[in-house]
Amino acid sequence: MSLILILLAVIVFIVLATSKFKVHPFLALLAAAFIAAFAYRLPLDTIADTITSGFGGILGYIGLVIVLGTIIGVILEKSGAAITMADVVIAKLGDRFPNLTMSIIGYIVSIPVFCDSGFVILNSLKESLAKKLDTSPIAMSVALATGLYATHTFVPPTPGPIAAAGNLGLESNLGLVIGVGVVVAATAALAGLLWAGLFSHTQPDVENPALEDDAHHQDWEALKASYGRLPSPFMAFAPIFVPILLICIGSIVRLPAAPLGEGDLAALLSFLGQPLTALVIGLLLSSLLLKGDNKIEQFSQRIGDGIVAAAPILLITGAGGAFGAVLKATPLGDYLGATLSALGVGIFMPFIVSAALKSAQGSSTVALVTTSALVAPMLGDLGLDSEMGRVLTVMAIGAGAMTVSHANDSFFWVVSQFSRMSVGLAYRAQTMATLVQGVTAMVLVYVLSLVLL
Repeated sequence: MSLILILLAVIVFIVLATSKFKVHPFLALLAAAFIAAFAYRLPLDTIADTITSGFGGILGYIGLVIVLGTIIGVILEKSGAAITMADVVIAKLGDRFPNLTMSIIGYIVSIPVFCDSGFVILNSLKESLAKKLDTSPIAMSVALATGLYATHTFVPPTPGPIAAAGNLGLESNLGLVIGVGVVVAATAALAGLLWAGLFSHTQPDVENPALEDDAHHQDWEALKASYGRLPSPFMAFAPIFVPILLICIGSIVRLPAAPLGEGDLAALLSFLGQPLTALVIGLLLSSLLLKGDNKIEQFSQRIGDGIVAAAPILLITGAGGAFGAVLKATPLGDYLGATLSALGVGIFMPFIVSAALKSAQGSSTVALVTTSALVAPMLGDLGLDSEMGRVLTVMAIGAGAMTVSHANDSFFWVVSQFSRMSVGLAYRAQTMATLVQGVTAMVLVYVLSLVLL
């Protein structure tokens, strides 16, 4: 029992440090690693080595992938590729299903672009369509936000799911994570879309003239014109979907049955399908989106922007790896795994922990990283220590990491402020939507666990 009490105390420390005292998650996780090491009485001469090896080990596997994915997202955001993606979806669906259109656009755009940025970029499209079709901008806001949120928490190369996959030993099999993540994210997006439909007659309840004059609330056509010549659909989608396709092909090639044999072609496809190689190719494709005469300077600037954006995620991921390494060095995994197995918690345990962390401190990425580091040592005792078990654990953690987005989450404020929602309306529309999404996704994960495990 003392082992569990220590773990609960450490989790409470992480939650309070990050939510109440606003300590950066990197420092909170690093401190938690030391606290856990002392509390579980690890030999003093092994603590530093355990923490540093855990920190470096996870970044050695997945760090470059996170950086490359973030840089590609920055380039797509700045080049207007997200605008092109939105136009493609509108051209296919037309104006008949505005909420569905916004949900699909959000679902696609948030694979390479952070959901906060995606909402800001696409807000003027949402407003323009709402006026044109005389429909509720609140319903369209929720549809867009939940579409963005779905792939943000489930589908690599978004940094959170990548980091969770790395913590759980799936860095070489991201294709399977992507495949399952696409399905779970689609289900979560559909749940959010259905919830959005409940607000089809609701109008904004906050008047904010300052927002009306904001650059992001200008007419959609004017916003498109501000990017100059937009990339073609192929060039807009290629930097993200070519790497995803290569990663999936690589995962198929490396299946035990060796469906493509073991010759030179299989070796080449396996190499191209390594996440690092695939994202380098994606980065090269994204460089073709740069415009003007100073492309090298622009490319360097975008890389710098991407590194700045990726740095906090890398530090949090590394600290999460250090925390997980400390827990792995203790007898906690065996004890907790056996206890939870006896209770029949199983796949719900990662969801519960992730949801608690998300709701308490606000960051989906922190919830994904911390929970994956926490549960990694106990996968065997939970009956999840198989390839598919690890993938479904990532999905369960992702479902928890979207449950729920409320006032301590920056995305909540982006959605509510740009949609001119009062806090009360935002809780009913956006926060409840994320609760519905998370629970729906977890139900699907549980059903998949019954079928596949």
